Amino acid sequence: MLQHALMFALGLTILVVGADLMVRGASRLAVSFGVSPLVVGLTVVAFGTSAPEMAVSVGSALNGTPDLAIGNVVGSNIANVLLILGISALITPLLVDTQIIRQEIPIMIGASALLVVMGLDGNIGMIEAATLFGLVIAYTVFLIMQSRRAEKGAQDEFESEIPRSNWDRHWSVQLALIVVGLVLLVQGADWLVDAAVSVARVFGISDLVIGLTVVAIGTSMPEIATSIVAALRGEREIAVGNVVGSNVFNILAVLGVTGLVSNGSLPVSEAARNFDLWVMLAVAFACLPIMISGREIARWEGGLFLAYYATYTAWLILQAQQHDSLPAFSGVMLGYVLPLTVITLVVSMVKQQDHPSPRA
Repeated sequence: MLQHALMFALGLTILVVGADLMVRGASRLAVSFGVSPLVVGLTVVAFGTSAPEMAVSVGSALNGTPDLAIGNVVGSNIANVLLILGISALITPLLVDTQIIRQEIPIMIGASALLVVMGLDGNIGMIEAATLFGLVIAYTVFLIMQSRRAEKGAQDEFESEIPRSNWDRHWSVQLALIVVGLVLLVQGADWLVDAAVSVARVFGISDLVIGLTVVAIGTSMPEIATSIVAALRGEREIAVGNVVGSNVFNILAVLGVTGLVSNGSLPVSEAARNFDLWVMLAVAFACLPIMISGREIARWEGGLFLAYYATYTAWLILQAQQHDSLPAFSGVMLGYVLPLTVITLVVSMVKQQDHPSPRA
């Protein structure tokens, strides 16, 4: 058991380090070849922070544990919003750019809804996986075209914010960082998956639950670090954009590639179809009214996000153990907590209409 715990911790550490190296190398290389820093931020960095999810999900599919692959992506998307934005908002209220509200969140909601629809029949087939992967390519092309229409002043301002260093200026060093980062990602993912599956079997916990909780939080470490550091530095819009962009890439790129390498079909368990996919979709929808009300995520809303994540995790644990208190716990959530939350959000939006924010 101790050996599995050490392998999990080491695999997680290697994953995070590998993702950081790959993001650094790819970002510098793209800028060196004249690619817009805006496009680098929206594509390379977003994909880089999703690289652990990619490595773990693909490795899980190839190793015959598809539930871990699905649970990793779904759990990461839930954790990205409820856990990461919750912690970041508690540090400082998060400002939300108009583009994120009007464009990125609807795209995230659309991708989440598409995954729910694709998973209803119990599997993601080759054509569906190819569709997801095709959509991420189209999304990237769209971002590139959109950035070319941006004003030159905005591009210069964005480029000036990218940290520069001397030791990684040459393209050979940048390419080496990418290669080393990818190697670490693959090795870290392999150790992480093996350890997680072993621990799950020892405790009789399903691969899906392990993927939705421990592995999901572990592979979300790059997003957690990025958003918390951004919040601490006052770069509050970056904290929100990082989460939304990563969620889109998790669904379209990670599950698209995972489905393509999974021998024609990626199974979606009944538990995921009946509950977890719908939680992911509900969490995506929950972003919209919260962010519209005042164009920020307030501290109390961050606390609400964290409370929901704690509740969701508790439900998963009780459900996995078939605990006697599970029906009462579910009844309280459905009968009291969720309606009160909806009422609170509606009141908040009504107050915002009566007293609009100066940024609106």
